[in-house]
Amino acid sequence: MEQACRTFIQLLDQGRFYEAHEVLEAYWFPRRKEITPMTLVLKGFINAAVALQLNHLGRKANARRVWRTYLKYRPLIPLCNERSFAEVEAYLEGCYERYLS
Repeated sequence: MEQACRTFIQLLDQGRFYEAHEVLEAYWFPRRKEITPMTLVLKGFINAAVALQLNHLGRKANARRVWRTYLKYRPLIPLCNERSFAEVEAYLEGCYERYLS
């Protein structure tokens, strides 16, 4: 998971939002019906990447709406016991300031 999170951040940093989404979806999709903090946080991260892609396409209102899904699941990050999730969270906060605020 740590390498996937690093790759996710690198792709976001390069503006490759769709590809970033795909990296985490590979982990989330097989478990998508499980309702656990891990699956919900992954869903939130994926939605954050989608929001950034929507913003990139000029659909800022839709981007902000999708970003709220990330915000909904963000409080679950500490429950996941994944250090790399905190790094993703910190990076996404910067993305919000850069692109969506």
